[in-house]
Amino acid sequence: MSEKTTQKEKSSRQSMPEQKAEVRKRNFEEVPLGYSKEAAMAEAKRCLQCKKPSCIEGCPVGVDIPGFINLIGEGKFAESIKKIWEKNSLPAICGRVCPQEIQCEGKCIVGKKAEPVAIGNLERFAADFERLYGKGEIPSKMKSTGKKIAVVGSGPSGLTVAGDLILKGHDVTVLEAFHKTGGVLVYGIPEFRLPKSIVASEVATLEKLGVKINCNTVVGKSVTVDELFQEGYDAVYVGVGAGLPYFMNIPGENLIGVLSANEYLTRANLMKAYLFPNVDTPIPMGKNVAVLGAGNVAMDSARTAMRLGAEHVSIVYRRSRQEMPARSAEIHHAEEEGIEFKLLTNPTKFIGNDKGRVIGMECIKMELGEPDASGRRKPVPLKGSEFIVDCDLVVVAVGAGANPLLTRSTEGLSLNKGGYIIADLENGKTTKKGVWAGGDIVTGQATVILAMGAGRKAADSIHKYLNWGW
Repeated sequence: MSEKTTQKEKSSRQSMPEQKAEVRKRNFEEVPLGYSKEAAMAEAKRCLQCKKPSCIEGCPVGVDIPGFINLIGEGKFAESIKKIWEKNSLPAICGRVCPQEIQCEGKCIVGKKAEPVAIGNLERFAADFERLYGKGEIPSKMKSTGKKIAVVGSGPSGLTVAGDLILKGHDVTVLEAFHKTGGVLVYGIPEFRLPKSIVASEVATLEKLGVKINCNTVVGKSVTVDELFQEGYDAVYVGVGAGLPYFMNIPGENLIGVLSANEYLTRANLMKAYLFPNVDTPIPMGKNVAVLGAGNVAMDSARTAMRLGAEHVSIVYRRSRQEMPARSAEIHHAEEEGIEFKLLTNPTKFIGNDKGRVIGMECIKMELGEPDASGRRKPVPLKGSEFIVDCDLVVVAVGAGANPLLTRSTEGLSLNKGGYIIADLENGKTTKKGVWAGGDIVTGQATVILAMGAGRKAADSIHKYLNWGW
């Protein structure tokens, strides 16, 4: 091993500047503040430029990671974002919300002896630098093919399909049920983690490329998939996500003050309740808030409640910290902001007052038994360990399922027992000719970048179909 390589491996990872916890816990401004040019270049120079870069294997969309990092290290920021755009049309988003620690950074060779190269932070830097200081360039497009594609849903998988196919010369229209584009990126992820302006900027780039976006269009209600074909579309991609909330199915769940994370975050994010009094969207407020679950959605809900003025917020989770599915960075930020973790705890019923409002939960302590089907140790209740948790607002963030609105209205589309669309994971093809699907509506709730990876594969398959047939 050369002296130069050894020195690179020993160099410290550039820390990301952040708002202080005591300040940010009461505002909705973005928590990480981004790298300076100097910090980005210094971090980029930690990359070993491996001949066989395993980091690319960890990226679901196959970004040339050493390539764009090398360009940042040389100060060629405009070239760097172009290198990312070759594979990823949403880099500012991915740089903020992708679980890099278990994907690209998790496979970084530098990380075997030191902290891995901050690939996500560098991707964010390249995208932000282009947005703030770039010339507004956009990727070049192929000649028009005259083929029309309808993309149902404007979440990460839908936007990826739209971005890929518009560059291949096809006519693309995105159909979105809500009044804003972005799907889970705007209704689910809070402003402090992913500013809406970032999503809007990425979408604006797609529109500059020629992607048409029709909001307030509920496919399955206002128009069916079969009617889209009758209107002249040659292919349809379904990326509607998994937006049907799950509940605990325990007594008292219908009390006022018990609501799903889907509703809570949609009101706060997409409908901008966090901007009160400038926006008067109503949202339930609580002084003592309990959030059930420990995924990223639970962390988002808990941190939102804190910013909306709660005096005490707790995460209630039936397993231990080791099993928590949220990103480590989100758990860390939540702890810094004073959110309490009630682990190995499971609610058994909600308690209400004479006005039908929740005032507490009965919970039971748990212990971990043998691993279940997910590979995590199964929580087992401890008899006689019941206790009461005081709360005046409960947000249920225990997962979400497939909304049946589109699938029930589409003949020939096979579903699994969970109501998710059956699609080939290698190309997105469904059982209905001319229809592809990907993202959470196929896999169940997963990550932004995995949804984008599914979109990339489907876009390639759709392009082949439009040229050579099914």
